[in-house]
Amino acid sequence: MDAQQRNDKAQADAAARPVIEARDLSLTFETGDGPVYALSHVDLSVNEGEFVSFIGPSGCGKTTLLRVIADLEHATSGTITVNGLTPEQARLARQYGYVFQAPALYPWRTVIKNVMLPLEIMGMGRAEREERARRNLDLVNLAGFDKKFPWQLSGGMQQRASIARALSFDPKLLLMDEPFGALDEIVRDKLNEQLLRLWDDTGKTVVFVTHSIPEAVFLSTKIVVMSPRPGRIIDIIPCDFPRDRTLDIRETPEFLAVAHRVREGLRAGHSYDD
Repeated sequence: MDAQQRNDKAQADAAARPVIEARDLSLTFETGDGPVYALSHVDLSVNEGEFVSFIGPSGCGKTTLLRVIADLEHATSGTITVNGLTPEQARLARQYGYVFQAPALYPWRTVIKNVMLPLEIMGMGRAEREERARRNLDLVNLAGFDKKFPWQLSGGMQQRASIARALSFDPKLLLMDEPFGALDEIVRDKLNEQLLRLWDDTGKTVVFVTHSIPEAVFLSTKIVVMSPRPGRIIDIIPCDFPRDRTLDIRETPEFLAVAHRVREGLRAGHSYDD
């Protein structure tokens, strides 16, 4: 094996390195009305550099699974690791950034000060905080808006600021809980394209929750189709589209075929039942 072959093999091995591994994962919430079975026997691997979307009906456990990865919920049974660590260890080691459904920006802080907040908590020096914040604002196309307040920005711009904040400490993993769900379709399309470029530029591993079939197919390297509660994985669908794809790809037979398989998976999981 020559040097080039060894390098190619090393790159392939790195690309296949698991970032998230869940095995036989279940979660039951105990409530006053009895147990709520949120997740049931989930097996999932997410490899380094992948963009993986969770899709399913409301209440199917998509966000719950994301929160288990983030150590915001704890599995009842089974195992899960994040970069080889427990979710708690990964959280304490700042292995991931989390983007919520709402931007969750402090209205009394400027955009740059919102982005710098995690770095302040980490005790990072002011000069480095500002340099990192400006670099990440530029990455999400918000250069020049650093002194604005959140209420002076559109909804899409606020969400981009929250993405910059999640990236500020350079985590290996980005967890995104339906970040564009409240935005209109035109803005959402634009942000989908920008997120795809961001993923390509940074090489981050992304786990993304959505209710939108076109969004999942457009963004993902892999789509995880989930059933209604208790949340089970019905299908895992690869998306082998070029990394430099544009929205025009949504009109191609290949895109429509993947979207059809997602819809069939949802139907098989009884997502469309009354």
